[in-house]
Amino acid sequence: MEIQQTHLYKEIFEQPEVIQRLLDHETANVNELAQIIRERNISYINIAARGTSDNAGRYAQYVFGAHNRLPVALATPSLYTLYKRPPLLGNSLVLGISQSGKSPDIVAVLAEARQQGALTVAITNSPDSELAHQAEYVIPLHAGEEQAVAATKTYTAALAAIALLSSTLAADKQMLNDLRIIPKAIEKTLGVLPNIVEHAPRYRYMEKCVVIGRGFNYATAFETALKLKELTYVLAEPYSSADFLHGPLAMLEQGFPVFVFANQGPLLPEIQILIQTLSKLGAEVVSISDDKSILEMVNIPISLDASIPEWLSPFTAIIPGQLLAMYLAHERNYNVDQPRIIQKVTKTK
Repeated sequence: MEIQQTHLYKEIFEQPEVIQRLLDHETANVNELAQIIRERNISYINIAARGTSDNAGRYAQYVFGAHNRLPVALATPSLYTLYKRPPLLGNSLVLGISQSGKSPDIVAVLAEARQQGALTVAITNSPDSELAHQAEYVIPLHAGEEQAVAATKTYTAALAAIALLSSTLAADKQMLNDLRIIPKAIEKTLGVLPNIVEHAPRYRYMEKCVVIGRGFNYATAFETALKLKELTYVLAEPYSSADFLHGPLAMLEQGFPVFVFANQGPLLPEIQILIQTLSKLGAEVVSISDDKSILEMVNIPISLDASIPEWLSPFTAIIPGQLLAMYLAHERNYNVDQPRIIQKVTKTK
């Protein structure tokens, strides 16, 4: 099958319209939710999610922390389901993120939160799911059916739901205006496709790699690594640039592939130093960046639009990651719509 005919290819390219649809349909709903959060004086957020949705939760940790001064914790579902010792949730917002809304452990977290009187919200592509039924408020993703096993459009739609809630809660018009340009920014970023097609064959026989991001793009490193694992079966390990220096640096050898997300912002000087270190140790560095100086330092540069604020850069940064995983899988003659073993909906307890 030609790759352009696959569900995964089509869903990656649907992302601009999906996000636009979410912004068009959910702004009023999110306004109401933000008002409730203010009235209840919510003091922190607890997020229950798995897989790709967990990576959206990592993004939420930075966005709600930076723009709303709210601490964000990722839930430990086994405390609810297996140990039967759920933590006291107090005056929190418990947010479940799941494209299917069917995983029993995520549903259990929201069910317990609601019983304790916490504010419960679901971000899901299935507004009639078990998860949605446990939530007081639901933010539907409006992504349409996602037929490829690897989630792409539901991931960026979840980022959009999080960004919309944070912007609305902050009552920041500039943030909201910046968010509204994201559909066009993603559409423009999809233009990196020829660059990805050119370089994907180079990594056809890659068995292991490292993916690095920090700050808002910490989530992007995890999501890109997950896509590489799901679609190409490569041992792709995600790290923050800081954590990578605390031991994992020792795994590097000549030609070791390292993918680095490096967007403009306070972290850029640190990333520049890291890339210099990687190069001295003989690693092959691929950088996805909107900074000219970074792109000039690496073996393979993938350029991003420099007009996107750092806090929204994960929307565009993930696009090359998705495309690379898809084209590398295609190079290896793998089924990009149906990777081996895994299924679209995974139910864990």
